Amino acid sequence: MSENLISFLVNQREAYCFPPSFRADVEDFGRKTLALLFPHFAEEANCEVSQIEALVSQLREDFSELLNRVESALEITLNQAELESAFFGSLTDLIEQLEFDAKAMAEGDPAAQSVDEVKLAYPGFRAIAIYRVAHLLHGLDIPLLPRLLTELAHRETGIDIHPGAIIGRSFCIDHGTGVVIGETAIIGNGVKIYQGVTLGALTVQKALADVKRHPTIGDNTVLYANATVLGGETVIGNDCVIGANAWVTKSVPPFNIVGRDAEFRPRRSIEDGDLEYFI
Repeated sequence: MSENLISFLVNQREAYCFPPSFRADVEDFGRKTLALLFPHFAEEANCEVSQIEALVSQLREDFSELLNRVESALEITLNQAELESAFFGSLTDLIEQLEFDAKAMAEGDPAAQSVDEVKLAYPGFRAIAIYRVAHLLHGLDIPLLPRLLTELAHRETGIDIHPGAIIGRSFCIDHGTGVVIGETAIIGNGVKIYQGVTLGALTVQKALADVKRHPTIGDNTVLYANATVLGGETVIGNDCVIGANAWVTKSVPPFNIVGRDAEFRPRRSIEDGDLEYFI
């Protein structure tokens, strides 16, 4: 190995502003948060009040340390007391949101035997749980931590949800591998998504960073496997069905079915299920 390369590697490390364990510590914080919120993610029972209080105390310390590292590395100042209060004060709402998600998955998947099974085994629930923690941090304008958390979910589940996406209650991702949800996507309540679905941008340009680039999905809509919906001005109305392999770049009125050729027709009813699109 040449001396020039050695020198370059040394200089690169000297210029790197984060500690080597930073990513691992952020991921550990995410796992500890889920373990606090749901015993399904915990390695120990921790049934005593004192044990739960100890977990909360440790999580607060970890949160403060991560904020210290972000401040030092990026040379910024964060209102740590305000951020800590906002984050830990939102955990009750976070649990409620995730309970709605888990229930939606259990009720929407004939293979699910219970809500506990969803929480323990479903990659879709794990990805959504991590996303909702990351989205909370994103809403507090905390740099880096949200994206590192959603990339943890991406690596573990194959589901890529940007922490900036806005997702309503009772969200269900079934199977999930290959799902991509972009930064400015807006998803309503009761939406169900299958594997390979992309909610993306029509074009990728840095100049559009502050523009809504990803679609809006209305309440109670189902997007079947490998459906692709693109564009910030694309709005899928409430109670629609987007069929498998559909390519959609234009808005769809409520209560319609879209086939793979992007043509749409009215749904017959919600009750009949439009079985041609079932998996």
